[in-house]
Amino acid sequence: MTASKIVRRALIGALAAAPLLVAAASPALAAGKPRVAILTDKGTIVVELEDKKAPITAENFLYYVDKRRFDGGQFFRANRAKGAPGQGSIQGQPKPYSRRAPPIAHESTLKTGLKHKTGAISMGRDAPGSATADFFICASPQPYLDAKPGKSDAAQGYAVFGYVVEGMDVVKKILSGRTDGPTNVPSMKGQILNPPVKIISMKRV
Repeated sequence: MTASKIVRRALIGALAAAPLLVAAASPALAAGKPRVAILTDKGTIVVELEDKKAPITAENFLYYVDKRRFDGGQFFRANRAKGAPGQGSIQGQPKPYSRRAPPIAHESTLKTGLKHKTGAISMGRDAPGSATADFFICASPQPYLDAKPGKSDAAQGYAVFGYVVEGMDVVKKILSGRTDGPTNVPSMKGQILNPPVKIISMKRV
């Protein structure tokens, strides 16, 4: 074999091994947390999911994302803190009449270690273990939504499963929307967005 052929084969081998070396040197790259872009008619919000700390809740959210069931959905509620403009949360849901998967087990923040701080994305629910697809995003810290020792429904809190990494300005914009929409739920009076903010699409990024 000529020297030139030996050199050429060595170069080909090195190039073939390069991706493997990069992967070995950057294990965090392969094990990155999933991100989802929420495209709305007010702008884009990107959330990063804590799929290791809250695997059931994160997997459930990604199921709806991958099935495109949030496409055509909406942010329908802006729950503003009284006397504190810019504080509160916004609530979203899939497109109308979208088929929903069975409710998921509740992942308490006492177990996950996640908190309802600014940018937290968490599951809406009635009783613990009843959450399906409705979710909310905190525009400000809301520690009263975290779980506390106790067995009551309120003590179990809500299930945080990720955080906003881009687009908090969009969250604030949605929170500041007009909220005189109709509702049959007395506790939501004055919180229903009018008009609701459209979710154009959700996809992994």
